[in-house]
Amino acid sequence: MSIRIYNTLSGRVEEFVPIDPPHVKIYTCGVTVYDDSHVGHGRSLIVFDTLRRYLEYLGYRVRFVRNFTDVDDKIINKAKQENTDFMTIANRYIARYYIDMENIRVRPADVEPRVTEHIPEIIQLIQRLIEKGHAYESGGDVYFSIKSFPEYGKLSKRSLEEMEAGARVEPSEKKRDPLDFALWKSAKAGEPAWDSPWGPGRPGWHTECVAMIFKHLGETIDIHGGGLDLIFPHHENEIAQAEAITGKPFARYWVHNGLVTVGGQKMSKSLGNYITLREVYTKYHPDILRLLVLFTHYRSPLDFSWEKMEETKRAYERIKNALLDLEVIKSLPLEEKTHPTDLYERVKQAQERFFSDLSDDFNTPSALSHIFSLVGDLNRIKNTVFERKFVYRSELEAYKFAVETIRKNLQGIFGLFEDLYQEKPVERVVYEELEAGRVLDDKLIQLLIHVRDMARKEKVYSIADYIRDQLKTLGIVLEDTPAGTRWKRV
Repeated sequence: MSIRIYNTLSGRVEEFVPIDPPHVKIYTCGVTVYDDSHVGHGRSLIVFDTLRRYLEYLGYRVRFVRNFTDVDDKIINKAKQENTDFMTIANRYIARYYIDMENIRVRPADVEPRVTEHIPEIIQLIQRLIEKGHAYESGGDVYFSIKSFPEYGKLSKRSLEEMEAGARVEPSEKKRDPLDFALWKSAKAGEPAWDSPWGPGRPGWHTECVAMIFKHLGETIDIHGGGLDLIFPHHENEIAQAEAITGKPFARYWVHNGLVTVGGQKMSKSLGNYITLREVYTKYHPDILRLLVLFTHYRSPLDFSWEKMEETKRAYERIKNALLDLEVIKSLPLEEKTHPTDLYERVKQAQERFFSDLSDDFNTPSALSHIFSLVGDLNRIKNTVFERKFVYRSELEAYKFAVETIRKNLQGIFGLFEDLYQEKPVERVVYEELEAGRVLDDKLIQLLIHVRDMARKEKVYSIADYIRDQLKTLGIVLEDTPAGTRWKRV
């Protein structure tokens, strides 16, 4: 199926053609780990998680990389406030990030690199830029010379004159030009530093992603994603560095999601108007947040409010009830006599339109409208058979077909209704459990599996079943195979 996607670089919707089909290489900028993730972060994470799921659903083999910025001024300042080291802060919030991602069903990336693990690659990249005349050392700092790259501004569509007039730049006597940006920052007393050819220091923010992309994905990738606020200067600066070195396109498609606002104002930590992901998913089932995000086209702004969460909850319940009504309908007396129904045809039409909308720049709101149209059809059938007090087999089979189609789309592509039929609700892991050491790590899971295996060998099945069931409530699913027991987080 042909996919069309809006490319920020060209400013138009284009057909998506991977570099090496069916392989697709995607990179999205991750979080700076100095505080808890908020709904603005969550939106971007859900958007690209859905994009990835859809590509995989269509048969593409996606390699997805999302980084952590684990050394930064904000992290260092937080460490000073708490009288601890920067790595303690980074590790804490990376751990809390993973809890958030499990709770909103965002799958881990294939590679999740940390800046501090890529210092040699960053230094090597900076050296290459200096050798090619695109960067210069000044008093222990290293800067990229934007005037050495004539195409600077092509992503944000800004001229140098416009940037100079309105740019927020760090003043420094070390720079040759006010718009030049730091690739390496010389060490300050009491701050983390690494040895380099220019003296001890640490990387600048804009050079980190380029080095990690080069290492894990190569010099040209298919899709580079992130929030709209990263277009300038962050992604503009990434392009300048990467293409100054290689002379090749850095990414074929630049995909940016719209921002989350509160009362029309951008949600951000600096403004203090943010709502953490934890606050949302401890009040609502995580599917509600995912559905709220999907109700808005990814490139449009999303104004968050608790009222909208309530509206979305009602819409979610409408879908859920239509799916669960299947069990009630199956319990009614069954009439074998054939009864005509056009539900199969309506499902087929809805499917075609669903995929057509998703393939047209990931238009999730329009795609969802076809799901709700089918839900309306199911409700009409339900009302009819409830009044009649029996169900024709042809109606039941058509209803089952519609339910399975809806579930397959919503689960496989949108990450919704994954725990719909579990006997017990999934226990949402929260930060206090993490801090108290109650989150299951891999070694503890393996130990519990070993105990369960021993119980099975001794035929103490009540204990074996208890361990399996309790792990399931914590999101750990066991699968017994001839090669032994496998497990996965869900």
